[in-house]
Amino acid sequence: MPVIDLRSDTVTQPTPGMREAMLRAEVGDDVYGEDPTVERLERSLAERLGFAAGLFVPTGTLSNLLGLMAHCERGDEYIVGQQAHTYKYEGGGAAVLGSIQPQPLEAEADGSLDLAKVEAAIKPDDFHFARTRLLALENTMQSKVLPMAYLAAARELTQRRGLALHLDGARLFNAAVKLGVEAGEITRHFDSVSVCLSKGLGAPVGSVLCGSQAFIGKARRLRKMLGGGMRQAGFLAAAGLYALEHQVERLAEDHANAALLAEGLRGLGYAVEPVQTNMAYVQMGAAAPALKLFLAERGIKVTSAERLRLVTHLDVSTQAIAQVIDAFAAFRQNSAQTRHQ
Repeated sequence: MPVIDLRSDTVTQPTPGMREAMLRAEVGDDVYGEDPTVERLERSLAERLGFAAGLFVPTGTLSNLLGLMAHCERGDEYIVGQQAHTYKYEGGGAAVLGSIQPQPLEAEADGSLDLAKVEAAIKPDDFHFARTRLLALENTMQSKVLPMAYLAAARELTQRRGLALHLDGARLFNAAVKLGVEAGEITRHFDSVSVCLSKGLGAPVGSVLCGSQAFIGKARRLRKMLGGGMRQAGFLAAAGLYALEHQVERLAEDHANAALLAEGLRGLGYAVEPVQTNMAYVQMGAAAPALKLFLAERGIKVTSAERLRLVTHLDVSTQAIAQVIDAFAAFRQNSAQTRHQ
């Protein structure tokens, strides 16, 4: 039975075209700056997003960490969402490894941070306080796309208050496809951006951090310090290049499948949050562990979270969505029968 894995869009397999691109990649020692495929990936993505330079790293966690550490010194502070990946899901790296203090704020329903609350959280220039240096946003934020007008307002605020603005753009291209704009239209508001290649874009490994030449120069030194330098990394960079050249527009298919899944589950009586991109959130409550086991028996992988995230990607077809809806229907029927026994 083919497995349908809805846990994340990180679980994808390289396509045949991507494998061929990896096989044929021209490589060198990237720590010496001699890998032509890595250099092409860094240069092309930076130019596409409107930045002077890029840096290829193994993971999105490292890319974000390098961004925060390149913007902030020890004892500085960054303002961030309470549910943001850089704050909640990356092991506290900014605090542990960068000695950077986070100032988390609760996000609004649309995934944004209230800019009035952001401004109120900026510390006075007083030696009693950490120095606020950076605002970090995430787009998409739990599959929600930040509006373009909001990004412009965030840019105005940070410029006026002397802060840098970093984007965790792990799913940047999902946001761009949803908005119908080039990704550079989003990133032009930011001083730096981290882009993940191994989520919806389908590459097996890697993220790219983009910013100014000086910023990336500092990040490159930090990458070495943190053990993120790779040697013949062009084999991996080739997968990222292939993804950027061939697998961006198809993200719309994932969005359509997530919407189809949400519609089908709502029709069965499940409480499903509105869908914007490639994630459907279902309120399962205490039934989540039982659902996970029930679906696993039918070749469907999910987590056991009470607020269950179902993620569509290039390895989940429209036919698979129909199978998932049928399985949720069977679970609901089975649960009803169990209650009445």
